[in-house]
Amino acid sequence: MSTVTLQNISKNFKDVAALEDVSLQVQDGEFFVLLGPTGAGKTTTLRVIAGLEKQDAGDILFDDALVNDLPPADRDTAFVFQQYSLYPNMTVFENLAFPLQSPLRRLPKDDIQRRVTEAAEKLHISHLLDRKTGKLSGGEMQRVSIGRAIVREPRIYLMDEPLSNLDAKLREALRVELEHLQKVQHSTTLFVTHDQIEALTMADRIAVLDQGRILQIGTPHDIYDRPATTFVATLVGTPRINLLDAARDNGTLHIKDTDLRTETPADKTIPADLLVGIRPEDIRPAADGSFSGEITLIEPLGVETILHIRTGSVTLLSLVAGTLPFTLGANITFEIVRDRLHYFEPGGARL
Repeated sequence: MSTVTLQNISKNFKDVAALEDVSLQVQDGEFFVLLGPTGAGKTTTLRVIAGLEKQDAGDILFDDALVNDLPPADRDTAFVFQQYSLYPNMTVFENLAFPLQSPLRRLPKDDIQRRVTEAAEKLHISHLLDRKTGKLSGGEMQRVSIGRAIVREPRIYLMDEPLSNLDAKLREALRVELEHLQKVQHSTTLFVTHDQIEALTMADRIAVLDQGRILQIGTPHDIYDRPATTFVATLVGTPRINLLDAARDNGTLHIKDTDLRTETPADKTIPADLLVGIRPEDIRPAADGSFSGEITLIEPLGVETILHIRTGSVTLLSLVAGTLPFTLGANITFEIVRDRLHYFEPGGARL
């Protein structure tokens, strides 16, 4: 496996900047996730690494060796696409073996048999080897698609939202399998997704992209608990973070249009106007709570319940464990975990 380094990569499509000065490094054996909305530049990043697109500026290095001028076939990457890209008239075995029969490889039959068998066992598709892929379910086809990459034993796996076409239950199951497989193989993997749950649960590190720029790189803990901007803060977390207009007032912070006040943090320089972020799990109903509001909506999710609490002219989201007997329209008192508040400049940067 390899380390992959991008240095100041830019890529334009006519007048549209797909990537702007993107720099990152994927460590050997790391599961690295690119997270961002549609159009952020995630797929373009993968295609530039694979050599399917040529960057307009910047360098790509594998193990500190420049690969800018290497054609895709010589970069030894394996690409797993959102669409399965299988040959429907071939069997599963033939689809898995196909990459190993290319002129660049032409492995002996025994090696092909071994690699295909091992990949099929890892992905639980051994019983499907003689079946035509056109007769498989979506989950089975995606496993075969991933298997085509595994048999290659490449320097790096590039995965472009490989789970997004699956239903929720199957997506969760395959996500767990894929993460386990990566850890067992210790494979260098760059995984693209717009799904923050996939990113937070699978990644060793995450790069958040928006409009071709990297906003933050960090561990899932960094991204969730220390978001660099309001965009990052709202991108991760379900339900969404409460992002509130606030003002500094004689040593206290006042959430505008409410009666909520809290002490100004001693370790930060707080401007006169700012944004305060509160994760829903940090708004906790309490019989003797310092704050109060009215329950305007209850969303029971089984293991958790989302409460919509109106205080002043602002509605807060609170996430509580279980399905407690809350009543719509009832008054409720609550506490806010003050040492877990997030402070942002009006422009969105973290204070």
